Amino acid sequence: MNMSEFLGQDSTFFEFAQQRDLIFHHKGYFSHNLVAAMSEVVKLRLEVAGVGAQTKRKLFSSFIELSQNIVHYSSDLFVDGQVQGGAIREGAVYIVTEGARHLILCVNPIATTAVKDLRETLEPLRNMSLAEIKQAYKASLRADTPTQSKGAGLGFLTMARDASEPLEFAFFPRVDDPETTLFRLKTVI
Repeated sequence: MNMSEFLGQDSTFFEFAQQRDLIFHHKGYFSHNLVAAMSEVVKLRLEVAGVGAQTKRKLFSSFIELSQNIVHYSSDLFVDGQVQGGAIREGAVYIVTEGARHLILCVNPIATTAVKDLRETLEPLRNMSLAEIKQAYKASLRADTPTQSKGAGLGFLTMARDASEPLEFAFFPRVDDPETTLFRLKTVI
């Protein structure tokens, strides 16, 4: 790619970002240290954008959950969790404003073998009422941590509780790598 093609693509993204009121975007590698640094930027951008306190808390919480999911579960592992600072894994997250709504979208590769379990975890959340989500959240607090979970299993419940619409998710099998599927999760606040 020559420099003018590169600048043309960069300009197109910049124009897209301005039209969509892009608050934050990162596509690349995620680590705990990078998530901590990005969280400072997200806090500042939400503050400058004039987002209300409750919405800001929900957006920030969902951003952290999605970013941690990338660090813990993305199948594109650059550095494993045995090194100082933890794992470094690939994914993408962005926060955009559409009118009075805020969308957070996350995409990362996962093992194709994980799709069934992830779908079975997420699908029930789409049909639960807010009261049912809160009840499930409290039950998860009291339950043992699931064996495959890197936390208490509360992340999706937290996002579902804070969302103004049901969580949207999709799986996109990679044609060039049948063992990998792209996982997309969107939350609207």
